[in-house]
Amino acid sequence: MVEALRTPDDRFRGLPDWDHEPSYLEDLPGYEGLRAHYVDAGPRDAVHTYLLLHGEPTWAYLYRKMIPIFVASGGRVVAPDFFGFGRSDKPVDQAVYTFDFHRDYLLRLVERLDLRDITLVVQDWGGLLGLTLPMDAGFAPRLSRLLAMNTGIAVGTSPGQGFEDWRAYVVAHPDLAVGALLKRSVPTLSDAEAAAYDAPFPDVSYKAGVRAFPQLVMTEPEMPGVAISREAQRFWSTWDGASFLAVGSQDPVLGVAAMERLRRTVRGAPAPMVLTDAGHFVQERGDVVARAALAAFAQDNP
Repeated sequence: MVEALRTPDDRFRGLPDWDHEPSYLEDLPGYEGLRAHYVDAGPRDAVHTYLLLHGEPTWAYLYRKMIPIFVASGGRVVAPDFFGFGRSDKPVDQAVYTFDFHRDYLLRLVERLDLRDITLVVQDWGGLLGLTLPMDAGFAPRLSRLLAMNTGIAVGTSPGQGFEDWRAYVVAHPDLAVGALLKRSVPTLSDAEAAAYDAPFPDVSYKAGVRAFPQLVMTEPEMPGVAISREAQRFWSTWDGASFLAVGSQDPVLGVAAMERLRRTVRGAPAPMVLTDAGHFVQERGDVVARAALAAFAQDNP
């Protein structure tokens, strides 16, 4: 049994622009004893299901400005929290968090909920993991469209000095001030919104997942996740589905250059929508991105 902490429910009460009832799974194969949280909004029989995958060090709250847009379009939205984040349980041993631990969780969740006609919506680690999901034979037939923001496919090379500095910063600050980090990255964020990003983490003991993610980024060829990411590159280079890319240009690590690399990888991907006043957490402008993506998808399939 994996030792894990569970953030008290009262930490999530009264968060701004967040009135979604929590949904939980507690018996996913391989994750018995761990409770996974996800948002499930919109009709269960919708034509399109939007699978929203967050990154470091956020949770489903990151997508609060996109969820209502997708639901209003008639879609179903499923936004899971990775283990170690949000309302999902938080294993205390940092060694538990591996590439496969996170990836397999997403696959089991999709299978359990039997999600179909998926529009895969990814950012940061949501992309590093999510873009490899089609390598699973059970996931590929469920995939319909892609919306990617400030992310990439990691194949064993460093994103650059900016990332190395970030990785070192997290090591030096094990009790990472998540809300303050978001506030610095998104100056328009209110104090209450910044506090919502802190909500999952009552103290440093809840932050093993936050500390782990930067160390897991595949910056060396032998790291776990590199081989399947290279396979994913080949998949996306021959994919024939619709895609939409957006990027906050102020992101020093996964900004315009990174998204241009992803555009060249994804067959038929258009030039990214560039938000010059946004950074890494471009979902804080998510209403703009979601509307533009829906308009582009409608043009592709009128």
